Amino acid sequence: MCSRGINDSKTRKRILLFVGMPVAVVLVVVFACNVMVSCNASGRTYDDVNEIPHNRYGLLLGTSPFTANGARNFYFENRIRAAEQLYNAGKVNMLIASGGDYTRVHETGYDEPVAMRDSLMAHGVPEDSIILDYGGTRTILSIVKAKKEYHLDSVTIISQEDHNKRAIYIADHIGLHAIGYNAAPSHIFRNRLKNTIREYFARVKMFIDILNLK
Repeated sequence: MCSRGINDSKTRKRILLFVGMPVAVVLVVVFACNVMVSCNASGRTYDDVNEIPHNRYGLLLGTSPFTANGARNFYFENRIRAAEQLYNAGKVNMLIASGGDYTRVHETGYDEPVAMRDSLMAHGVPEDSIILDYGGTRTILSIVKAKKEYHLDSVTIISQEDHNKRAIYIADHIGLHAIGYNAAPSHIFRNRLKNTIREYFARVKMFIDILNLK
């Protein structure tokens, strides 16, 4: 009986080690990626419109105007407010509304650049100060296009703080000088938690994507 109990204990330890090691490695990688991204953007994201330096172009990163269940998306609305604040304060002269057109791939799809343009205009930004960019289906594509197709040397990225930090890291990699203006997150806790977790893993994927950039 004692021998059997010892063997069972050893088996459990092996199983825990077999399962625990990969989990530990993943957690270390996620932590390391997030530390690198956050440290890299230190001092380069702003909450106060009066403190942020001027850039001719602001890059407004897209998201859906609505959540999956059809409710208002406060991440979208807060990005619009942040872009409007920058424009009205004279901290950017042009706004690039970068996103994707999903109207053709889903019956409830949406056109991100048009939704952003319409919301910006409703907040008083003139249409001729807004550029629609349909190449921004992913953050990395928005950043790369700003550099390679719009030929920008510097840009102000407009999104939530964690997203801005990731975008700045990508911009640094391709030689685009970027700063970020932080839009407020959602005031709903579960939405903030979900977005934070998503961002942690998005940063890991970002490093993989950077390796594949040409």
